[in-house]
Amino acid sequence: MRILITGGAGFIGSNLVRALRESHPTWHVSVLDALTYAGNLDNLPEHAHDDPGFRFVHGNIRNSALVEELVAQADIVLHLAAETHVPRSVHDNVTFVETDVLGTQVLLNAALKHPVERFIHVSTSEVYGTACQVPMTEEHPLNPTTPYAGAKAGADRLVYAYHVTYGLPSVIVRPFNTYGPYQHLEKAIPRFITAALTDTALTIHGDGSTARDWGYVDDLCTGLERIMLADLATVRGQVINLGTGRDIPIKHVAEMVVERLGKPRSLIVYSDDRPGQVQRHIAGVARAHQLLGWRAQVPFGEGLDRTIRWYAAHRAWWEKLVWMKSVTIIGPGGQKVTY
Repeated sequence: MRILITGGAGFIGSNLVRALRESHPTWHVSVLDALTYAGNLDNLPEHAHDDPGFRFVHGNIRNSALVEELVAQADIVLHLAAETHVPRSVHDNVTFVETDVLGTQVLLNAALKHPVERFIHVSTSEVYGTACQVPMTEEHPLNPTTPYAGAKAGADRLVYAYHVTYGLPSVIVRPFNTYGPYQHLEKAIPRFITAALTDTALTIHGDGSTARDWGYVDDLCTGLERIMLADLATVRGQVINLGTGRDIPIKHVAEMVVERLGKPRSLIVYSDDRPGQVQRHIAGVARAHQLLGWRAQVPFGEGLDRTIRWYAAHRAWWEKLVWMKSVTIIGPGGQKVTY
């Protein structure tokens, strides 16, 4: 089996590479990644360069010639490449549309020209917006509230349209908030952990009541692997949530982090709510269980403990990323914004 993973040097992608090389050593895994700030060769397995079943290609998914060449050599495409940081999208929206929508279109066209056995598109629960029904099933309305979520919703629906119009054998996966090793510090849980480890403030947007369905990355990788192995007739054209079915307020997450690390709660501070904030996400997971026999296995407390241990043991990996904790950029209206 020949697998192409776009964005495979990022957080989810690199964890997936590790999982597939361990569970399917005879498969050949190729990674295409542009190595933007969130993509990092240090995320990939230590001896990947010596692994004959692994190949890394540095490039952008908007490069149609390169994408066609790689897709022509793949049986399964897992599309994870995307710009993903919500606050950044508010003030730098062009890149998000170019990568998340136009990049997806390039990949889809390549898959039509060079047919693959299945095309797995990793979307996001952010396309739903704030929960207007609980739990949020795959039929929940799409109400994206930020440019990032809007761009991902556009890509999500573009994949669906290619399935309906051209018969593309696609599966759309909507993971809820994923956390674990190798996640960039722009995301809440690694930002909280590394802040606590360095005795700096854990900043929460708003009053901390916003709640998310937090899933450990190993569970997500298991779900993606099951989609790869499932009977195609069962999953073709499906949209599948991958989440836990439980939501936890962001304030409680910060409190759990400082408690586990023996730090004072006074490190937790609050700032203005960010534009387009989603108040609640909680996954409906019945379809994943019905089609894949999949349920999240790692309780949040256990996953958080694993994640804390990883960041505590890998300071050299994340200390060079600390500068990303505070970034000032110029917004579309000329205003300076720091996040």
